[in-house]
Amino acid sequence: MGKISRQFGVFDIVRFIYHLPNFASLYWRLWKDPRVSWLARSMLILALLYVLLPLDAIVDWAPLVGQIDDLAVIALALRAFIRLIPKDVVKEHVAAIDKKTIAG
Repeated sequence: MGKISRQFGVFDIVRFIYHLPNFASLYWRLWKDPRVSWLARSMLILALLYVLLPLDAIVDWAPLVGQIDDLAVIALALRAFIRLIPKDVVKEHVAAIDKKTIAG
C-alpha cells in the first residue's frame, strides 16, 4: 500500500501564521519550565548555532537552497524539542495558552 500524502495549501499557511504567536508562547513557556531536560533545550541551542555559524551543509550564498537547509534544521529542532518533553508537560502549557487566548 502507498502512503497518503497531504499537500499544504494557502489555508494551511494562513492558519499557521494565525497560530504563530501561540507557538512562540508555547516554546517560550516550555523553555522556562524546569521540568524540561537539558537534552530538549540543547536541540534549540544546536539549531540556533547551526543557523548563526558560518559553517553550513549548504552555503547560504546559494540562492534559496542555502536558506532551505537552515529552515529544515530549525523545523527538525523544534519538533525534537517538543518530542523530548513529557506529553503531560506540553499539554499543561497548551491548555494554559488556550485558556489565556479564550479569556483574552
